[in-house]
Amino acid sequence: MKMKARIVNFRQGANTKQYTNQMLIKIDGISNREDAKKLLKKTFIFKTETGKKIKSVEAHLHGNSGVLRVRFEKGMPGQSLGKEVEVQ
Repeated sequence: MKMKARIVNFRQGANTKQYTNQMLIKIDGISNREDAKKLLKKTFIFKTETGKKIKSVEAHLHGNSGVLRVRFEKGMPGQSLGKEVEVQ
């Protein structure tokens, strides 16, 4: 079963540093930290409009509302904000 998730924002540092290969992702149907822990070992894939696939390397919890901080292989384009990501 493939789940869908949505990119919320880039990960940002305290002094306006923006990490372009790390994204905050909200998964549909997940609303707490305990449910999000089950998805840490999953792979996240973002498909660009040209058909390229950018895969995730690792995922960590971010806060208590079920959001994950996912690190991708390379930097993500700005157009990826608000787009869907496939969870495998």
